[in-house]
Amino acid sequence: MKNLTDFLTLPGNGVFTVHTGQEKKQRLFSAYYGTKDISKAQVKWKKSLEILKADRPWILGIPSDNGGGIQRGANWGPLVVRQEILSEKKSFVDLGDIRVIPHLLHDKYLNVATIKLCQKALYGKVNKLPVSPLSIAEKVMNDLYKKFPDARIFGIGGDHSTSYPLVKAWLRSRKNLKQAALLHFDAHTDLLDRRLGIDLCFGTWTYQILEDLFSKDHIIQVGIRSSGKDKKHWKKTLGVEQIWSQEVSKMGLQKTYEKIRNHYQKLKITELYISFDIDALDEKYAAATGTPEKGGLLPSDSAALIRLLAQDFKITGSDLMEVAPYVWPEGVEPRDQQSSLTVAGDMAKVLLSVMYA
Repeated sequence: MKNLTDFLTLPGNGVFTVHTGQEKKQRLFSAYYGTKDISKAQVKWKKSLEILKADRPWILGIPSDNGGGIQRGANWGPLVVRQEILSEKKSFVDLGDIRVIPHLLHDKYLNVATIKLCQKALYGKVNKLPVSPLSIAEKVMNDLYKKFPDARIFGIGGDHSTSYPLVKAWLRSRKNLKQAALLHFDAHTDLLDRRLGIDLCFGTWTYQILEDLFSKDHIIQVGIRSSGKDKKHWKKTLGVEQIWSQEVSKMGLQKTYEKIRNHYQKLKITELYISFDIDALDEKYAAATGTPEKGGLLPSDSAALIRLLAQDFKITGSDLMEVAPYVWPEGVEPRDQQSSLTVAGDMAKVLLSVMYA
């Protein structure tokens, strides 16, 4: 696709490194393209973009954690999640990573002088193109959906702010917005209107996306358990439907599925976007993330719930966020760390599998 490589780089290459970390990328290049040489890998990658077809899910990495919280590290998520799903590589097309200047978040936070300097750094000249990861991602997604309206794109973050451009572009591309809805798995609501004055970050993106939905009841949040407000507050003030983690435990898988299905069917929803924050899972299974929380969902239940809903609704977009592979929370053993990455890979496989079910 013309000009796509202006905004993207090789899969796993979106984290800006000079020397440190290159070997991590080279392992993925070898698995994907049969070479550690970045120049040779780029040739094969660019050829794959010239023959894009919407016959399989597409992967897009957004290796940015500049919208994150107290613990960064999710910028390495796209690289490592890909390594965990190599066995499935024939079932998807990898578009690559958004080109990320790691100090930036969204262009609206930048002055003109900074934008010009960053345009020169990214594109070699001053132009009208975006420079921040969220802004670039939205541009790429909009362009892809215009050319390929039936594309089903699986995003890998990055902190959860990177879901904002993915979901926003998906909603904009829907032929019938009235029939499109968002299913959001998370330990946290992400429904702050601002965080320390910032309106786009990991704790605010869901609030900001509400205005893009046809109606605020077109979102259901599952797995919530860490919130400064109770469930009634979010329903009363924002109209957001939630199923907290303890409710899932109490109701069980089947009743949780039926509650979600009935809600969407009552609204005549036909297609879903699923945004999955890995911390929706209990910290026992999701140690490799910035904000692990106790009392979370089971991976098996989450996977089963997604598969059940895919029988009733088309899953036409999804993402997996907040996997921070090199974060080591206190008390986490190396084997548990690797186990949590395996779980993240399993969730990615589930989401990919239902997008063309």
